[in-house]
Amino acid sequence: MSTVSQPDGRPDTARGAVAPSAAPDPDPDARHRLTALQGLSALSLDAMASVAYGPEAVVLVLAAAGGHGLGFTLPVTLAIAALLAVLVASYRQVIAAFPNGGGSYAVARTHLGRRAALVAAASLVLDYVLNVAVSVTAGVAALTSAFPGLYADRLGICLAVLVLITGVNLRGIVDSAKAFLVPTAVFIGAVLAMVVAGLLRDAPASTVTAAGHASVVAHHATAVGALLLLKAFAAGCSALTGVEAVANAVPSFRAPATRRAQRTEVALGALLGVMLIGLSLLIGRFHLQPVEGVTVLAQLADASLGHNWAFYVVQFATMVLLALAANTSFGGLPVLMGLLARDNHLPHVFGLKADRQVHRHGVLALAAAAAILLALSGGDVNTLVPLFAIGVFVGFTLCQVGMVRHWRLERSAGWRGKALLNGCGALLTGVSALVVTATKFTEGAWLVVIALPVLVLAFEAVHRAYARIGDRLGLGRIPEPPRRAHSLVIVPVSHLSRLTCEALNAAVSLGNEVVAVTVTHDTPEDRPAAEALRRDWELWSPGVELLELPSATRSLGRPIADYVTGLTARRPGTRITVLIPEAEPARLWQRLLQNQRGAVVAHAVRRDTDAVICRLRFRLSTAPVADGPVADSSVADSPVADGPVIDGPIAGNNSCR
Repeated sequence: MSTVSQPDGRPDTARGAVAPSAAPDPDPDARHRLTALQGLSALSLDAMASVAYGPEAVVLVLAAAGGHGLGFTLPVTLAIAALLAVLVASYRQVIAAFPNGGGSYAVARTHLGRRAALVAAASLVLDYVLNVAVSVTAGVAALTSAFPGLYADRLGICLAVLVLITGVNLRGIVDSAKAFLVPTAVFIGAVLAMVVAGLLRDAPASTVTAAGHASVVAHHATAVGALLLLKAFAAGCSALTGVEAVANAVPSFRAPATRRAQRTEVALGALLGVMLIGLSLLIGRFHLQPVEGVTVLAQLADASLGHNWAFYVVQFATMVLLALAANTSFGGLPVLMGLLARDNHLPHVFGLKADRQVHRHGVLALAAAAAILLALSGGDVNTLVPLFAIGVFVGFTLCQVGMVRHWRLERSAGWRGKALLNGCGALLTGVSALVVTATKFTEGAWLVVIALPVLVLAFEAVHRAYARIGDRLGLGRIPEPPRRAHSLVIVPVSHLSRLTCEALNAAVSLGNEVVAVTVTHDTPEDRPAAEALRRDWELWSPGVELLELPSATRSLGRPIADYVTGLTARRPGTRITVLIPEAEPARLWQRLLQNQRGAVVAHAVRRDTDAVICRLRFRLSTAPVADGPVADSSVADSPVADGPVIDGPIAGNNSCR
C-alpha cells in the first residue's frame, strides 16, 4: 500500500495508510557510540596528558641558554598554541570532508595518492603504538617515583595496566569513555584550578618539592638563537600528539557523527590550549627553573596550591591520566586499521566489528605490539620517549598538504584563506618533524626512520597479495553460469552410532554417490575393532559401501587424503566432498574429552587435496535418549568422530535410533 506524504514529509495516515506501531530506530547501535562528552573522555587522554611533559620539554631546551632563555617560554608556548589552533581548525574540516574516519590517511589517499596515504597510515600506526607504550610507562614511572619499592616490578605493573586498558576497550569504546570520564574530569579540573590559584598569587606558596634538587639551568648563559627556539618549539609540539585522534574515529560517534566529532575536536583544542598557556604563564610568574628528579608540573602545583592535599591530588590525577592516555590509541587505531583492511592494505579480519561496535582484532593487535615494546624497553620511559611524536608530525604534514589540495579542487567560499591556513600548518609541522628527527636521531629516532618505510612495504605486500587473490577469484567479473557435476561424498567412520547414521543421512542428501571409509591398522589390538565394524555394517546394511583403507602407520589423515587424491585423478569430472561427522557436547568443559581426530583428518584433506570439506556438527543434548536401547554409553575412541560406541549387533535397518 502506498502512503500519501504531508508537506513536512510525514506519512498521512488519515487517508487509509496504516501507521506503524513504533518508528524503527535509525541507529540501533547508538548506545555503543560516543556522545561529544564521552568522545572527549575516550579520545583526548593522550592530548590532555601531554601537558605533563609538553611544557617541561620546552623549559628543558631553553634552560641551555640559562635564565635568559627561560624567558622565552611563553612566546614559544604561544607559537605552539597557534599551531594547535591551526590543527584544530584543519581537523574540523577533515571531519566534515571525511566522515568515515581515517584522518590524515583518508585525506592523503584522496588528494595525494596511495603511496602518500600509506606513509600517513604508517606514521599514525607507529605513533599510536608508541603512545600506548609511552603513556603506560610514564604513568608507572610516576607511581614508582612515589613508591620506590615498586621500581623493580615496573615491567609487570606496565603489563598489568595494559591488560586493564585492553579489557575495558574490548567491552566497547563507550564503556571505556564512561570508565575514564571521572579521571579525565579530575585532571582537567585540577590543572585549571592550579592555573587560577597560581595566577592569583604574587609569590610561590611552597618550594618544598624542588628543595635540595640540582638545577639543570646552564650556569653560563648563551645567546638565544633561532635554532634554539626552533628546537624548543619542536620539543614542545609533543603536546600536540592526540589532536588527530578525533578525526580518525568519527564513525565511533553517535549521529550526527560529524557534528559531535567537530564539537569534541574544538573542546579538546580549547582545553589543551588554555592549559598550555596557563602553565607557561605560571612558569614565568614564579621564575621556575627545572631541577633534576622533579617534574615542572609538580613544581607548579607546589607553588600554586602549596605542599598539601591539593598538591597530591594533582600528582595522583597526573599519574592516572598518563597511564590511561593509552586509551586514545585504542579509540583511533582500530578504526584506522579497519579502513586499511577495507582498502586491502591489512588483513580483512581487522575490518570486522564485534557486537559492541568494537574492532576487536585491532584492539588486540595494538595491545600485543605495545606489550612487545614494553618488554623490549623493560618498562623504562626514557628508552621510548625519543621514538615518540615523530610519526604524528609526519601525519600532520601530509594531512595539511592534502587539505591544501582539497581546497584548491573544491574552491568553495573563502578557500584561499583556508588553503593558506593549512599551508602554514604544513610548513610548521614539516619543520617540526625534521627538527625532532634530527635532534633525536642518535637517541633512538633512527628506529622510527627505518620502521616507517618497512611498514609501508608491508602494506604494499598485503595489497599485492589481495590483488593476486582477487584475480584468481575473478572479482569484478561476471562468472560462468553454474553447472551441475556428479557429486561423490566420502564419510570417514570407525564405529556405528547415531552420529554415523546422521552423517550418512546428510551425505545421501548432498551427493549422487556416497562411500564410507574407515582406516584400519593391521595390528593385534586393532583387528577386533575392524572385524566388529565390518560385521555390524553388514547387519545394518545402510545401502552405502564401506571401504577399508589400510594404513601401515598410525596416521589417520594421510590414508584418506591419498584415497581422495586417487579418486580425483581417476574421475576428474566428479565433485568430491569429504563429510566429517563430529559430536558437539552440550557442556563446554565436555569438549575437552573429545579426541579432536576430525580436525586431524580435515587438516590432511585440506593440505593435500582440493576436495570440499564438510564438518557435520551433531549436537548432544543433556536429556537421555528414550527412543531405544543403547549398546554402550562410553565415549568412542574413534579415529575420526567422537560419539557413543555400538560394539554389539544392532537391528538391520537404517533408521537413526
